[in-house]
Amino acid sequence: MAEAADWRAGTGATRTGGPRLITTRRPAEPAALGATSAGVRMLLRAEGLALLIGALALYAQFGAGWGVFAAAFLLPDLALLAYLAGPRIGAMAYNATHSTLGPLACAAAGALTASPVLVAAGLVWAAHVGLDRALGFGLKYWRGFASTHLGQIGRPDPW
Repeated sequence: MAEAADWRAGTGATRTGGPRLITTRRPAEPAALGATSAGVRMLLRAEGLALLIGALALYAQFGAGWGVFAAAFLLPDLALLAYLAGPRIGAMAYNATHSTLGPLACAAAGALTASPVLVAAGLVWAAHVGLDRALGFGLKYWRGFASTHLGQIGRPDPW
């Protein structure tokens, strides 16, 4: 298709210099730089769901109270307050509390030190991260809260 409009250049000119064609096709890749494509995005969201289910099952077997679970479940989202300092600081704080490394380290430290509080905290934290991933809230880029590794959150800006 030598005469197709070159949407990558953003100029509207054709590759061969011929007349400009109007096209309604969108690129297959996500618009956000660094975001995953559809198949990989669905796999990562399925992994998030598996993490959520696994953390819930382990927490149920662990025997900690569900009241504690409910009270602690949204604590990782306190990192959103860091966005008040700007998108770069906000993204770093959000990613630090929404990566799987933190909950795994917390639960492992609890298991190694025989601390039921750390094990419970790690499982609640892992469940939170799993739910966020399953819902499509990925790790953030410094461009803003809506720019994630799973794609753009929300509707595209009409402007």
